[in-house]
Amino acid sequence: MPADLVAIAESLVPEIRANLERIDTECRLPTELAAKMARHNLFGLYVPKALSGPELDPLTAFRVVETIGRTDGSAGWCVFNGTALTAAVARLAPDAALELFGDPPEILGSGSARPEGTATVAEGGYIINGRWNYLSGIDHSTTLFLNCRLLDANGAPMLNNDGSPQMRTVVVPVASGTVIDNWTTLGMRGTASNDCEYVNVFVPAHHTYARGDSAYYDGPLYNPPQNSLLLSWTLSAANALGMARGALDAFHNLATGAGSTNSPTLLRDRAYVQIAVGECEAIHDAARTFVMDAVGGMWDAQVNGLPDLADRALRARLAVTHAIRRSVDVVDRLFNVAGTNAIHRATGIERFFRDLHAGGQHISGLPNNYEYAGQVMLGANVTPSLYT
Repeated sequence: MPADLVAIAESLVPEIRANLERIDTECRLPTELAAKMARHNLFGLYVPKALSGPELDPLTAFRVVETIGRTDGSAGWCVFNGTALTAAVARLAPDAALELFGDPPEILGSGSARPEGTATVAEGGYIINGRWNYLSGIDHSTTLFLNCRLLDANGAPMLNNDGSPQMRTVVVPVASGTVIDNWTTLGMRGTASNDCEYVNVFVPAHHTYARGDSAYYDGPLYNPPQNSLLLSWTLSAANALGMARGALDAFHNLATGAGSTNSPTLLRDRAYVQIAVGECEAIHDAARTFVMDAVGGMWDAQVNGLPDLADRALRARLAVTHAIRRSVDVVDRLFNVAGTNAIHRATGIERFFRDLHAGGQHISGLPNNYEYAGQVMLGANVTPSLYT
């Protein structure tokens, strides 16, 4: 029987909570914690079963990430990001995956969809050069999935028929590059989202793929390939909603046990606090229900080959962005009504505040997703995007 990864995530909560200070100050997950999470495949929830992965459906994976994010946003982010990147292993031939990750494979990866470097055509593969940033979880990853701008053998940019640059994603060992420890941020400090630089590194052609390539494995997680992005973004929403729930939990503990510098009256007994909490609960639960319903509908269409998959995918995209934006709203409201209590690390609210504001800057939570949906729904010209 497959492992219950939601239960495993719940079992790790005490250890994650015990390491919150280390996660925040060391700007990474403690090595022993990351190793334990890796042994349970938590950084690769979408890895194919044929490669020893869980191959979870998105709603189960959602609950795994949400459970961890409720305790710590950085740990939840590493699960989301690792899963999003390593899902692409399905687009590598099985022999290439075994070459990169071992046999049996231990698939631990990070990467970047931003084409921050180049891949120059060479005999049997490509020579890559560049420096990629925001490589979350690079400290416990063995490989990176890096998007590159293609150059021909003479160094000239290769273009698509529409004149746009051709891209190719390379899968390369972390050890072949140089990690630059430069992750100093407002929030999400424990994600170790450092840079990595590669200089004239050869990558065999079969260790590369193009975004949108067909998968080597059957199953709705990988087909059609254009929906893989939304399946990964679902976990970004899960982490945001988990953090918002964590902020609500922290506020509840504060409100039922403390007054303020100006009044001994408990926060829970103040009308404006009661209103704020009621609103935040409604906002959170409505946003969560929207995600579960929309992603569930998209998943049903993918599994059963329903003809309205594109419409359901658009709704899922809206739900993901809405959930992230509303999660930020929840922590803002709680932070404001908590008064000066909110700024102290001991309450826990300030950490969720920092992490949600940092995580909310991810492309999955940006307003241009609303714009894209509006363009499609109105029949307007759609703005091209790498992430469309």
